Amino acid sequence: MNKILVTGGCGYIGVHTLVDLIENGYDVISADNNSRSSDTILESVEMITGKKVKNYKVDLCIYDDTFAIFQENPDISGIIHFAAYKSVGESVKKPLLYFENNLNSLINILKCADEFGISNFVFSSSCTVYGNPDSIPVTEESPMKTAQSAYGATKQMGEQIVREAVNCNSSKAILLRYFNPVGAHPSTLLGELPLGKPENLVPAITQTAIGKLPMMQVFGTDYPTRDGSCLRDYIHVCDIAHAHTLAFNYLLEHKDEANCEVFNLGTGNGYTVLELINEFEKMSGVKLNYRLGPRRPGDVIAIYANNDKAKNVLGWNPKYNLGDMMATAWKWELKLKDDENIFNTKNAGLN
Repeated sequence: MNKILVTGGCGYIGVHTLVDLIENGYDVISADNNSRSSDTILESVEMITGKKVKNYKVDLCIYDDTFAIFQENPDISGIIHFAAYKSVGESVKKPLLYFENNLNSLINILKCADEFGISNFVFSSSCTVYGNPDSIPVTEESPMKTAQSAYGATKQMGEQIVREAVNCNSSKAILLRYFNPVGAHPSTLLGELPLGKPENLVPAITQTAIGKLPMMQVFGTDYPTRDGSCLRDYIHVCDIAHAHTLAFNYLLEHKDEANCEVFNLGTGNGYTVLELINEFEKMSGVKLNYRLGPRRPGDVIAIYANNDKAKNVLGWNPKYNLGDMMATAWKWELKLKDDENIFNTKNAGLN
């Protein structure tokens, strides 16, 4: 089996991708320092797949520690690089933290890939590279506009770093530009688990609905969209995960026409924040407590994908619709609540 190093393998998209890779015959290892995740989530991967995944708890910004992973695993045939900070709002407040972490870790991984002759690389990019586009849907050829956040800027720079790296050797890379990953694994064993107050919309919705948050806020009501709130392309995390498996299949079968190719990963449909809230309320039967507020720095107004290239070249076809996305996210939140209740019951009276 081909062994793939998945950096950020304990994160939301990374852990779903581990499952998809294993289910499609790949051997995997993870590298995640767990600064914003927990390696206990890999127990769920084992429950779903029957495979135990080793995680290297390494800060990829430290070159020598990163190098040691490759020394111990000389049979790595490819890398999927997820490891990065990803909060748009935080990146606006702490830009240097994002430039330091997201770019240094990428550079160290690419240096090791070159040193060990690893020729297959998949980079976790983002639709934030398009900034506020002139027209939608965006294609892979749509021009990059000014990034609206430091996070988006690190993805623009990251893509350029990858391009330059593979241009000077015989390696191949695929840049996957995600739109807005949401939802959870249908087993309810994996899902989005933000540390602290959620920055992303769907966990904010589900945590408000279940009572973890007293209220959520909609940022912006005066955008030039159908209802004044931001418009996004929401894509199920399992569909995103499977695209990485297809991207690796593509690299290994040498179908790539260029040494670096780009693919949009979105459904091709745009929904506003308020439409997503309405969909959740309709699906769950829960009335959400939310308030309308001012715009938030860093947010793009409206964007959704043209995904024809991923469909035609990679053979990728998203199978989850918006209702599925919200339903799996809600089932995951309910499962977390059940687990918490069981834990509290078991530990009642112990202190």
